Amino acid sequence: MLYEAIYQPDETNLISREVLKLPEIRAYIDNFGEKKDDYCLVADLNGKIIGAVWTRILWGDIKGFGNIDKETPEFAISLYKEYRNRGIGTLLMTGMIEHLRKSGYKQTSLNVKKDNYAVKLYKNMGFDIVGEDNEDYLMLLKLV
Repeated sequence: MLYEAIYQPDETNLISREVLKLPEIRAYIDNFGEKKDDYCLVADLNGKIIGAVWTRILWGDIKGFGNIDKETPEFAISLYKEYRNRGIGTLLMTGMIEHLRKSGYKQTSLNVKKDNYAVKLYKNMGFDIVGEDNEDYLMLLKLV
């Protein structure tokens, strides 16, 4: 699911799966579940996982691309291509946002490429752009 979470606008020139070996990418899944702030929801269709959303606080030696601070979980979401644009991502995000609210988090963040179609979804979910560079938006959702 981590590879599927990487935005790749050019389907004829996909990023090598070797990217998953980079420490700044592996940080999103290495030893997942060992920290109290690691949460994951999956979309299951007839016993097959077709998508996932997970949050984690990446703070320390390696910070996440959407890192805000050491108390804000950062979103990662992915769906296999054939299941996109069917509302599944919205359902996953809604479930995770509700979980984070109930768990007492004040906010959550994410990083997204400016040309990623998901920017619209994130805005519709209530995320606001709080920072940007040439390619990416840093987005934040207040939960309280």
